[in-house]
Parts: sequence; structure tokens; C-alpha cells
Amino acid sequence: MAEIYGYVRVTSIDQNEERQTVELSKRNVLPKNIYIDKQSGKSFERQQYKKLVRKLKQGDLLYILSIDRLGRNYLEIQEQWRILTKEKGIDICIIDMPLLDTRNGKDLTGIFIADLVSQILSFVAQNERENIRKRQAQGIAVAKAQGVKFGRPEIMLPENFGELVREWEKKRLPLSEVLNVCKISEATFYRKLREYRLLQQR
Repeated sequence: MAEIYGYVRVTSIDQNEERQTVELSKRNVLPKNIYIDKQSGKSFERQQYKKLVRKLKQGDLLYILSIDRLGRNYLEIQEQWRILTKEKGIDICIIDMPLLDTRNGKDLTGIFIADLVSQILSFVAQNERENIRKRQAQGIAVAKAQGVKFGRPEIMLPENFGELVREWEKKRLPLSEVLNVCKISEATFYRKLREYRLLQQR
């Protein structure tokens, strides 16, 4: 008997897991049949997706909110589309794009239209991602040119840090007092201590 599945992928940039799961629930996808991958942009292991593909059988139906959930770029999306529709023999419904529903038009024309639309949307998805990266890079470059600092601000140590270290090493000053004077955590103290000792060796 054919099963209905749903796939959700969220990244650090796109945290709309709830929106995706709500849309799947509206289409009677059972919670146990919803596979969710959560990962950063750099990681693309997709353990749940791989598990889902192994479970899919001919005649099953897979709901996905948007086509870019299938991959990070045009070629990857097209390859997954081919595997799912041709090798696994399942139907796919892309919720955000009703034209991409392989249940509609099982004849040659219908299959051709679905494949063509998937190619166009895959290209658009990759192009949009590349544009976002370019805009981010341009924004960072402009901000840096204007003197905006990125990352954690540099911790300024008191001028007598070396003297405090020597007193602490001689056990004349407790660590808690050093931390209090420098206004830093213990972890930061040891990191700064390593940096200080390296400078002294030069």
C-alpha cells in the first residue's frame, strides 16, 4: 500500500521548520512519516533524507514545501529529482509550486512539463542563493570599509597584566583577585596567559 511522506530541511539561515511541518500536516502526512534535517549551510549530510529515500517505494507520495529542499544547487536538485521520480518511481508534490505535482499528467506531455518546470525552478533556486551570497559579501565589504568590526571585541588587559601574572605565579595573589582586576573569565585568563608567555619568548 502506498504511503504519504513529507521532507523538511532547515538551515541556520532558513529556520522555518514549523511552517513546513504545518503545510505537511494539512496534507494528511502523519508525524511519523515526516523526516526533518537540521543543519548549517556548510554541512549537508542529510541523514534523515537518506533514511527517507531508502524507505520510499514505488507508488509512494512525497510532499516538499519548495524544490530547493532537495539540494544546494541546480545539479544536485536535478539528480535527486531523477532518483526519486525515475529510480524510486514515486510521486512528488512541491507545495509552493502546484505545477510540480507528478500525479498530474502521467502521459509523456505531463512528465515532460514536470521535468522542465523542475529544471527551471532548480536554476532559479541556485541563482537566488548565489545572489544572496553576493549581497552578503558586498554588505560585509562596505561595513568593513566604514570601520565596522566583526566578531567578538578584543579584550583589553590592564597594563600591569605581567606583574599580576608574576604575583599569581608566586602565590602572592589568588586567581580570583587577578580575574576581578582584569575583569575576565578564568578561560580567558589562561588564553591570555598563553599569549603573554609566547610574547615573552620572542
